[in-house]
Amino acid sequence: MATQNQPSTGEQEAEQAVRDYQIVQEQLRSAALQINQLQAQKAEFDRAKAEVSGADGRIYLTVGGVIVETSKEKALSDLKEKLELSEFRSSSLKKQYDELKAKEKALGEKLTRMYKQSQG
Repeated sequence: MATQNQPSTGEQEAEQAVRDYQIVQEQLRSAALQINQLQAQKAEFDRAKAEVSGADGRIYLTVGGVIVETSKEKALSDLKEKLELSEFRSSSLKKQYDELKAKEKALGEKLTRMYKQSQG
């Protein structure tokens, strides 16, 4: 039997479930932010690809803070690789986000059940 200073096993379980729920929500916010950043990055790569594709003159790119001249083909190849990597990372993050969303839902349902049980 729990004393006034020590929570019961049910209360401890509820507190842990609340902490878990809060952690999952923070992970969801973080994943959503990363997904948005990757989408912005992909849009930037798409714009760059369009610019390079339509360019007739010299092509320059930034490498480690230094601007160097490159061929149109090399620039397009580099952008294609960056786009593929960005899409892969975005896909992985979306999968992680979906898994976290399911975990959040399950924890929310668990908390609801625990609350209803505590109410009678």
